[in-house]
Amino acid sequence: MTPDLEAVFARPIAHRGYHNTDDGVIENTPSAIQQAVDRNFSIEVDVQETADGEALVFHDYTLDRLTESSGRVIERQACDLLGTHMKTGTDRLWLLRDLFDLVDGKVPLVIEIKSLLRRDAQGAFVRHVADQVADYKGPACIKSFDPDMLSIARAHRPHVLRGIVADGAEPGPEYARFSRVDRFILRHILHAPRTRPHFISYGVRDLPRAGPGFLRSVFKVPLMCWTVRTREQRETARRHADQIVFEGFDPDRVPL
Repeated sequence: MTPDLEAVFARPIAHRGYHNTDDGVIENTPSAIQQAVDRNFSIEVDVQETADGEALVFHDYTLDRLTESSGRVIERQACDLLGTHMKTGTDRLWLLRDLFDLVDGKVPLVIEIKSLLRRDAQGAFVRHVADQVADYKGPACIKSFDPDMLSIARAHRPHVLRGIVADGAEPGPEYARFSRVDRFILRHILHAPRTRPHFISYGVRDLPRAGPGFLRSVFKVPLMCWTVRTREQRETARRHADQIVFEGFDPDRVPL
């Protein structure tokens, strides 16, 4: 592994920051990120594309669940979104560049690019995010469920660390647009010859799997698993992964 990738995998990774809704600390907000920095955890965040191509640090495709506003993120300009308050706490929506300013290399960042599953794979947006990561001075990487996004990132910024997010790709709403063959390819990461992921981010509930296991054991592609919330899931991660993306507990204080 490269030094930056080793840094990403060195510590447990806080899922959307170290958040707790009961305390008014909402996922992907400055407060959640600061809590993770204070505990020296690596941090995973999500970014959504705005109408003007900026990277909003936010998981959902719509604003309704977590903010005092509503509607689709992709239909709103960044300048309109930045004043939006979360439903609880004091945080507002923010951009990837603001997150970089806050973290400032103190802990590694894992940035998941959320895909709208468009034919163009949001190419301009992916390149914009990859450019920002390339210019950032701290350890950081990108990842996505969308192999086409990884292909774009690889062609544009081959040295920016990139990972594929995957799971069992079982039939359901999230995979309604995919054929059985497509889901098999995603499940076993058979696109790896063209995407060349530097790491794998796999759903802990679907481990072990032949595809990610093969890449990890034969090609030494490190694997983080998401989202670990229970003792049993930590044990699965210990056997089949190199690091955890966790939520709802402090890995430094809760023993295996």
